[in-house]
Amino acid sequence: MDFNVLAKIASKAVLEAGKVIQNALHKPIEVQHKEGGNTLASQVVTAIDVACEKVILKHLAPTCIKYDLGLLTEETEDDQSRFTKDYFWCIDPLDGTLPFIKKHPGFSVSIALVSKEGIPVIGVVLDPTNSTLYVGIKDQGAFKNGKTWELPQPKNTLTFVSDKTLANTPQKEQILGHIEKHLEELGLTQFKEVSGGGAVLNALLVAEHRPALLIKPTKLALGGGSLWDFAATVCIFSELDLKATSYNGNPLDLNSKTSTFLNTQGVYFYSF
Repeated sequence: MDFNVLAKIASKAVLEAGKVIQNALHKPIEVQHKEGGNTLASQVVTAIDVACEKVILKHLAPTCIKYDLGLLTEETEDDQSRFTKDYFWCIDPLDGTLPFIKKHPGFSVSIALVSKEGIPVIGVVLDPTNSTLYVGIKDQGAFKNGKTWELPQPKNTLTFVSDKTLANTPQKEQILGHIEKHLEELGLTQFKEVSGGGAVLNALLVAEHRPALLIKPTKLALGGGSLWDFAATVCIFSELDLKATSYNGNPLDLNSKTSTFLNTQGVYFYSF
């Protein structure tokens, strides 16, 4: 399996999908609803989500035949091929639909190649607002706009990144406990919040704002993000030697047989 070739194909796919998104930003956006988790973010969909998926599959569908790959993509019913193939594409054609609808930064296109065992080996993300392309390839590094991604020096403030403000997060007391623990470990006295983006770019903000963290504790209700929300960034974090695990610190299972939602695993991204 030539991961370099597949990463280049995935990069072309996100760039073309990014153009679809960029062209739509100056037009009215019709919002529809679909079956999802217990959050609005998992229930809204637009014609642009579907159009981006179509563009992406134009590039990736031939690789499924040539390389015998499975496929999991947000806007199409799971065909279960991810359980029988050695690797599968895991696609979020438009992550951060809520900020996209509001025409605020925080949305992206995300593609990962994940092994049957649930380990991502390629992660490709495009931020359409500034055309920044992020790529991670297993054992080959992480790249930003084609160059090795050099992380910034840590700041003297811990950054908490989330889709919602901490005040509006149901499990804020649990999360505050982690923030306080890390402040003590780092010898820092203050933290700031960055909120409102989708899961994909939020994870990358954790890398961009060292030291920083993104936490989603486990919960009973469906939600907590889905496989396609975190597969690409887990790969990128691995290549940056940063932490991206379940809430309890275990490796994320990114090919779960029980659900595409991650509420029973939770998520913990941390850069230090």
